[in-house]
Amino acid sequence: MPRLLENYQQLIARVDALCQTIAVALGGQITCSAGCSSCCTSITVFPVEAAAMREALNKLPAQRADEIRRHVLENADGERCPLLFQHQCLLYEARPIICRTHGLPIIYTSEGQRNSDCCPLNLTGTESPLSGTSVVDLDKLNTLLVAINSIYLSQAESSETEVRVTIAEALKRM
Repeated sequence: MPRLLENYQQLIARVDALCQTIAVALGGQITCSAGCSSCCTSITVFPVEAAAMREALNKLPAQRADEIRRHVLENADGERCPLLFQHQCLLYEARPIICRTHGLPIIYTSEGQRNSDCCPLNLTGTESPLSGTSVVDLDKLNTLLVAINSIYLSQAESSETEVRVTIAEALKRM
């Protein structure tokens, strides 16, 4: 499985580096930190992200992995992310890409228009436009993620064909 996830792991490394660069460039204007969980809602993930999360869970001690699975199943139907426990992600190192970019300034296209967004707790009092190196371009990021997911699905020996799955569905497929 690790070979199948190589492209995804490379993308994660690049996304993490980008997010770190943005956070450093914007300094104190980014208030997101450990314990901030207002963006942590129930989401869906691509099969490649689900596979990476399952792999991370499988690397944990069996008792810890079982505790996380139980917590996820007990919280699968809520509006909050089922991996959230006391405002912390139970699989933080394997969190999906969208979770890695939460809170940072983003640009995206909707109905043919370029839009920007950011956590309302960040960039308060900033009037000047941000430079292109201080935002995450979700269109480009999602294009890369879709391509990597397609490669993963074409190479994986599994029956996964869904476009996206919930985190609870992703972690119970073990």
